[in-house]
Amino acid sequence: MTGIRSKNLRELHRRSIGIVTRVSATWISLLSALVGSAVSTALAAPSASSTGNTASHSEPSVITSGLEIPWSIVFLGDEVLVSQRNTADIISLRPGAPARSIGKVPNVTARLDGGLLGLAVLNADGRTWIYAYHGTATDNRIVRMTYANGSLGEPEVVLGGIPGGRGHNGGRLAFGPDGMLYATTGEAQNPNLSQDPASLAGKILRMTPEGGVPSDNPSGASRVYSLGHRNPQGLAWDERGRLWSTDFGDDAWDELNRIEAGGNYGWPTVEGKGGKPSYIDPIVQWRTQEMGPSGLAYKDGKFFIAGITGERVWTVDVADDGQPVFKSHFIGQHGRIRDVVPASNGNLWFMTNNTDGRRKAPGPGDDRILSVPIDKLDLE
Repeated sequence: MTGIRSKNLRELHRRSIGIVTRVSATWISLLSALVGSAVSTALAAPSASSTGNTASHSEPSVITSGLEIPWSIVFLGDEVLVSQRNTADIISLRPGAPARSIGKVPNVTARLDGGLLGLAVLNADGRTWIYAYHGTATDNRIVRMTYANGSLGEPEVVLGGIPGGRGHNGGRLAFGPDGMLYATTGEAQNPNLSQDPASLAGKILRMTPEGGVPSDNPSGASRVYSLGHRNPQGLAWDERGRLWSTDFGDDAWDELNRIEAGGNYGWPTVEGKGGKPSYIDPIVQWRTQEMGPSGLAYKDGKFFIAGITGERVWTVDVADDGQPVFKSHFIGQHGRIRDVVPASNGNLWFMTNNTDGRRKAPGPGDDRILSVPIDKLDLE
């Protein structure tokens, strides 16, 4: 999993594969059906718990294959963009066209679980901006680039100086329903930074699209929206506009949190549900071997979670009384799952992450984006 457990550090084997060179035969027809109309790029959130039922489901279709350590998926009209962590390429997938790189994000340093991570898209003032969260030799940072005529412009730094390193880099980006940019940051293997309100590490950050501090942030001079996180990698909003996030635990509990402005989620004092009034407990927790949560999605009252360590997709329904009902899908069938995204036709896309050196060997075609009808994953 990307959140490095304290007992499980090892050096990443760098693979020499370049950008994507092959696309599955089903790609053209599937993408045409799935993203023929504009799809919102604001992803929503999932939730799950420490145990759950295993659901039956149909075999997913392959959207594309041959990706190299992919990390984030975003939709842009009929185009899909995918970040590749170590090569720093942003891959474009279009109906009727081969997969190709639209460019490399400059100055990316890939160290263990760092590199080119989350993407977000913003259309504003007649321009399309691609936002990227990535590591450098000295920090993590958020940059944005114009995107026109199939090419990336030069990067502008939106926010730099985010602590980073070999592990616990966070990295998810998403625009909220309020038009603000949200980012998850890890504590860079320095747990005390999570409780330091002056540090950008171990936080969920909220900023304007240009990187400024919104006037209605919890602390008027700070981008910190919530603190006490270890290595959060998912962001999503439910139909009521509430923000949710998942967080990698250490050796005990992974978490699903409903995020409150100014909230403190307890790390490193608390992992999982601590019952301490100073901290906000997760809505759901899992044993770390079952989950390792990364990408989040929300659609029609349900949450979806990409499970890296547990090698599965989770579906979760949080009832009005706050009690989650959840199931796991595809356990071990497709390996490590990095991201989940609802498509416009009622399908769920999920992306594998088996070329990052943390499995014994990648499977045939790895890494891949797969698609399954959401109604096949419905909770019973």
